[in-house]
Amino acid sequence: MTLGFTDNRFYGGFECVLSVDNDGAAMRTHKAAYMAPGVVGNIEDWLLTNPVIPAADVVIGGPPCQGFSLLNKNRVGDGRRELWEPYMDVVSLSGAKMFVMENVTELLRSQEFVSITNRANAMGFEIISEVVNTADYGVAQTRKRAIVIGWKAALVKTPCFPEKSHAKPDTCSDLPRWRTVRDVIGDLPDPVGTAIRQCPPPLNIHFGRSPTQKSLARYKVVPPGGNRFDLQRNAPEITPDCWIRKKSGGTDLFGRLWWDRPSVTIRTEFFKPEKGRYLHPVKHRPITHREAARIMGFPDDFLFIGSKVEIARQIGNAVPPPLAGAIARAVYVALAGKALSKAA
Repeated sequence: MTLGFTDNRFYGGFECVLSVDNDGAAMRTHKAAYMAPGVVGNIEDWLLTNPVIPAADVVIGGPPCQGFSLLNKNRVGDGRRELWEPYMDVVSLSGAKMFVMENVTELLRSQEFVSITNRANAMGFEIISEVVNTADYGVAQTRKRAIVIGWKAALVKTPCFPEKSHAKPDTCSDLPRWRTVRDVIGDLPDPVGTAIRQCPPPLNIHFGRSPTQKSLARYKVVPPGGNRFDLQRNAPEITPDCWIRKKSGGTDLFGRLWWDRPSVTIRTEFFKPEKGRYLHPVKHRPITHREAARIMGFPDDFLFIGSKVEIARQIGNAVPPPLAGAIARAVYVALAGKALSKAA
């Protein structure tokens, strides 16, 4: 999200003055990119130390979304559902005129959202919220996310959600069509090796895996656009027993991406085909870290720091920069040309 707010390729116009996250690798990546003070740790524990919160025009971020996600079957009592409270504490302590919160779509249907709204109103903020599809903003991915924008009406004018820059094919629109997987990864060569490479981007994180012969055989059975059901039909002898027993369910597991469509949502374990539709459109392998980063909208020169698993987590957990840039533009317009220099 910071990249979209600070990089002129997306929008720019803002400066990061502080960042907080409990993921150490993500914070190393963030600090290297922005050279801003950064705190590694739990935001709630950090606030208890009475830190100095820098003044900021806008606070951006997303309390961990896994607590709301439908993928989390134990949502009741999940402490991550409550991290919006210290987030709003930072909004208050920074003197921000606006805030932007990103989360999974389920947030807007939760009791927590009612509480967030009440807290924001008590702090003098009005809020608007919307579910957006990242494909509508130039991202080659149909990732849907809830965006909440809060503002103090006495200080800034009422914001609007950004206008879409792209449209779904076959719709009545003069906008460019949604970007596809082919658009963003079609020019990449086959990956080399299985490790992060000490070479210039984009090939530095464009590496493969070492599949077993059984895994490779499974990949070859799945046709373009296919999924685990093709594996069950065509090669039951190498299909996991649990899939054979499960006759229905998700159609993305062990699926191939389509060349001429946007990707499905990139999650943190995109390198594991059994986790979703993450097989390359035609190659017998899962997508690489570089391919996932491009599908998210990251430029090749953005440096990720960490292990393979840590970098994958950063990619999958990110707000796609083109969407963040579109939101940044809307925020900037709402701030109405006042003294703008800081974003936390």
